[in-house]
Amino acid sequence: MKNTTMPKIALGAWSWGAGAAGGDQVFGNHLSEADLKPVFDRAMELGLNLWDTAAVYGEGSSEKILGDFVKTVKREDILISTKFTPQIASDSPDAMQEMLDGSKERLNAEVMDVYWIHNPFDVEKWTPKLIPLAKSGQIKSIGVSNHNLAEIKRANEILAAEGLKVSAVQNHFSLLHRSSERAGILDYCRENGITFYAYMVLEQGALTGRFNTEHPFPAGTGRGESYNPHLAELEKLLAEMKRIGEQHNASPAQIATAWAIAKGTLPIIGVTKVKQVEEAAAAAQIGLSAEEVSLLEKLGDETGVHTLREWEKEMA
Repeated sequence: MKNTTMPKIALGAWSWGAGAAGGDQVFGNHLSEADLKPVFDRAMELGLNLWDTAAVYGEGSSEKILGDFVKTVKREDILISTKFTPQIASDSPDAMQEMLDGSKERLNAEVMDVYWIHNPFDVEKWTPKLIPLAKSGQIKSIGVSNHNLAEIKRANEILAAEGLKVSAVQNHFSLLHRSSERAGILDYCRENGITFYAYMVLEQGALTGRFNTEHPFPAGTGRGESYNPHLAELEKLLAEMKRIGEQHNASPAQIATAWAIAKGTLPIIGVTKVKQVEEAAAAAQIGLSAEEVSLLEKLGDETGVHTLREWEKEMA
């Protein structure tokens, strides 16, 4: 893209906005545009200009907040990644075009830099619907999210028949959840020039060191239900992340992010505070040794914590 190189980290706006699958229900956040505008501005200053959202996040409210900020910058200076979610599609034969049109309006953007099928609800049905969107120039790159290796390959076959390809894969990938690596998806992406976006690298905060048995996640939230029962098992891993962090003048969250970059992935870091943006930018500069990567993975496996979430399936 003109004037725009790909940053090492994408910033996630899932926790922006409210409503079904929104920041209030999933994260326990209640954030206004006034809270988030300084976050956006600082990210753009630091060159973190790749933003990931979805039509389904907060029933479009995440896209709407991001879109209001998009109006304040030159379109060529920002990269927008959003998603088509099959489960909320209408019965119309033009359901994907309709959802994209809604995203365009909310995001104040005529072209999406990356457009994803959010999950493999029906690969045969939905993958072909991307073809006219790509050929008409409404989307620059095609991504598939939460797809296993067979589904990614099938999507690529369908697209290849029309001279197109999967350019990006977005799956859950963290020190607690490496099933995409074990399934060969990372290798397949590397071999085929596909960017692997790693989401939930920080496990929605569980790998930041901010939460423990004495300071659990907010009760009544999706992440509280998922992680609060396992905080004790994470203590050894988090202690090592803190120790390694001290060697690199970094926080546990930055170590988790640097680990994902060391694995050749592009992590998506959810941001709601200016400090988180600044930490993400600094994390992109950390180089972990092979020994550090290996030790972190060993301790991650030893936690025995399995973080498959309700919308996901096993990849391996």
